[in-house]
Amino acid sequence: MLGLVSMFNYIDRTVLSILQEPIKRELRLSDTQLGLLTGLAFALFYATLSLPIARLADRLNRRNIVTASLAVWSGMTALSGLATGFATLVAFRIGVALGEAGSVPASHSIIADYYPPDKRVTALGLWGLALPAGIMLGYASGGWIAATLGWRAAFAVIGGAGLLLAPFVMLLVREPVRGAFSTRPLETEPISLGAALATLWKLRTYRYMLVGTTLHAFAQYAMMSWTAPFYLRVHHMPLSDVAAWLALMNGIGGGAGIYLGGWLSDRMAQTKPSARVWVSAVAMLFMVPAALVQFLVPSLGVSLAFGFLSSMLMFFYYGPIVGVPQSLVAPQMRAVTSAVTLLVFNLFGLGLGPAVTGVISDRLAAGYGMHDTSLRYALAAVLIFSLVGALSILRASQFYRSDIREA
Repeated sequence: MLGLVSMFNYIDRTVLSILQEPIKRELRLSDTQLGLLTGLAFALFYATLSLPIARLADRLNRRNIVTASLAVWSGMTALSGLATGFATLVAFRIGVALGEAGSVPASHSIIADYYPPDKRVTALGLWGLALPAGIMLGYASGGWIAATLGWRAAFAVIGGAGLLLAPFVMLLVREPVRGAFSTRPLETEPISLGAALATLWKLRTYRYMLVGTTLHAFAQYAMMSWTAPFYLRVHHMPLSDVAAWLALMNGIGGGAGIYLGGWLSDRMAQTKPSARVWVSAVAMLFMVPAALVQFLVPSLGVSLAFGFLSSMLMFFYYGPIVGVPQSLVAPQMRAVTSAVTLLVFNLFGLGLGPAVTGVISDRLAAGYGMHDTSLRYALAAVLIFSLVGALSILRASQFYRSDIREA
């Protein structure tokens, strides 16, 4: 059930990406405005609100918070079909962000109390398969509905489906015992936000992992937001074909990456504990050249093949960045730990990645006349962030054994 909730989370985010071109034509938007819609306008509220809601999740019933969040963001997604311009669409996307802010930290905390530490990264990696599944369904359903009934109907149908799921979450998900697998007594007094932040800052593994994955997220969200317009503009693919290919690329490729990232991290950590951290860094180092081929090669077939490979490598980090911090902190601050991760990760990565890419694309198109190919070079340029991010995660792996021993 938590996987289904998370899947709808990513369906509702992805559907805007596949609908960018028809929305741009009808509402007469620029690439910069589209970048703000898919990035900063959403991320600013999603990231900042996740922290106070996570504080509630560390105290109150987490199942109820997840259910309410699902209902809010699904309703706002459905209303997005009524947008009349940039301002109204921004308002509805902010509403989606308000709802989605409460779901992920509470889900992380629930799952951490379902599974012991030695299975936690794998379990969270399996739950994380909702991300590529949601992206796949978002591309496929959004593209098909838009091609058949229009982009407004796509928002209405997908948002309505999420609303139907909410009562089943309330009925079928059980709230677990908080700190069920903790080896130390669970403190009855809640940890203050200041104390929680101080604890996280002292964990060098967490600090360097957060910096690395945040830099990687800059490139990741730029790619996720702009790959559909890239194939539409540069390779002149029909919308329905783009939707189908990206659904397979992100659904199967991304799903394999998330599972393999979690599984390899836990498997290799049996003999080399730091592998739980550095596996994702190695994947990032291989992703960058694969993505460069995807965006710069003239052949559509080669581009799609390397796009599948880059999508798989891009998502390797997911299980480790969720599971490692959950094992380093006390049970009563797990939700807030996830919220801090989301705050930094999304403000910089999701907030700026798509927006900066849109600005670069507009500048190249205006300054050099690259109206059809500007997006190609804008996407290639932002990959530098993943390279730097990989180096930071490699640095984090040096501190993992001492941090986990101290924890």
